[in-house]
Amino acid sequence: MDLLINKHRLHFSTDPEILHPDKATIIFLHDSLGCIELWRDFPEKVGLYTNCNVLSYDRQGYGKSAPFTVTKRNHDYLKNEAETLGKIIDALPLKNVILFGHSDGGSIALLTAALYPEKITGIITEGAHVFVEPETLKGIREAKKAYATTNLKEKLSKYHGDKTEDVFNIWVETWLSNKFQSWNIEKFLPKIICPSLIIQGEKDEYGTVDQVNSIIKNTTGNAVPLLIPNIAHTPHREAPAYVIKQTAHFIKETLFSC
Repeated sequence: MDLLINKHRLHFSTDPEILHPDKATIIFLHDSLGCIELWRDFPEKVGLYTNCNVLSYDRQGYGKSAPFTVTKRNHDYLKNEAETLGKIIDALPLKNVILFGHSDGGSIALLTAALYPEKITGIITEGAHVFVEPETLKGIREAKKAYATTNLKEKLSKYHGDKTEDVFNIWVETWLSNKFQSWNIEKFLPKIICPSLIIQGEKDEYGTVDQVNSIIKNTTGNAVPLLIPNIAHTPHREAPAYVIKQTAHFIKETLFSC
């Protein structure tokens, strides 16, 4: 299902018109190299356990959505994505929206909840970033090396097709640029009033527990940390049963308190 948002074609996992009007909707926000397909069956399982609608979409430039219209991102690209999500929520329209964001998607979830507190009932993040760390840059440099020396490009091409080079390069060039080292969204966190579940693998190669601590400390709404031992940057793929269980518990409690 494709919709025109901000004059750009975005691909959605399902036709929003078939979503149950009386159920909450969980929107899944992919990471910097992700797309709908890379979530695999995780959203459907979360929907089954929570009795919620589930919806995901490919951001512009990713998966089956329209290609990028820029070759370089500005400092506020994640904030711009949050603003686009605000328009998506209004356009569908959706109520009792819960966001589940991984990595870049987690940062977008935080920003959306801060910018549009009246639109968001709760958020779950995995490996979200609120500032740039040395560990983040190290992880990206290693990914850049893998892209040049392994079959990583071939794997990503299955999902992004002829957009793969742009998807990878715009991520690497943005985060490794000198200008982006000052990126920080902590000032937005006090504006988040909804409950949040902040998930991170203790072996996350792209960030430390300092990211989690900042979110927990600075958000106004009740924020619960969930650090998972022996797990890296993708908890929903590395420990799916556990993440589904904890996510379902959080969502049920959040909706019950509404």
